[in-house]
Amino acid sequence: MMNSRIRKHIFTWSIALVFIVAVAAGAIGIYPSPARALDYNKEALVGVDFSGRVLTGDSFTKANLRSSNFTDADLRGVSFFAANMEEVNLSGANLGGATLDLARLVRANLTNAVLEGAFAYNTKFEGAVIDGADFTDVLLRDDMQEKLCKVAKGTNPVTGRNTRDTLFCDY
Repeated sequence: MMNSRIRKHIFTWSIALVFIVAVAAGAIGIYPSPARALDYNKEALVGVDFSGRVLTGDSFTKANLRSSNFTDADLRGVSFFAANMEEVNLSGANLGGATLDLARLVRANLTNAVLEGAFAYNTKFEGAVIDGADFTDVLLRDDMQEKLCKVAKGTNPVTGRNTRDTLFCDY
């Protein structure tokens, strides 16, 4: 029991280190951001429909996205740092490698979303629906992981992974 917990923490901190290195590399120009990426930082986008759109690399840092719709959107590498995402619909969205740290996903719909490799250490998921969501390699605080495990169920239709397994609920 103790060995698996220690391994989990080593893995968690390893992912955090990789994230920090990747962010630092981007900041100094080693990995330039895509030329087409859009900046929605600090915008008020309440109730906007982004469903099915490809938004890879875009930035919604500190944006107000309350009640917006991102159903089936491609959100890989998107920054939602400190964004208000209350009651947002992310059903079927691909959030692989996204930055969700300090975002508020209170009562958000993450049904069948793929969050693989996302950074969500200080993200609030209170009341979020996570049926079939894939949290593989997502960095979460222990207390938030425990809360998510209480409601975790289902298997992601894209990755075939069980939500509880991707959250390490039974380890």
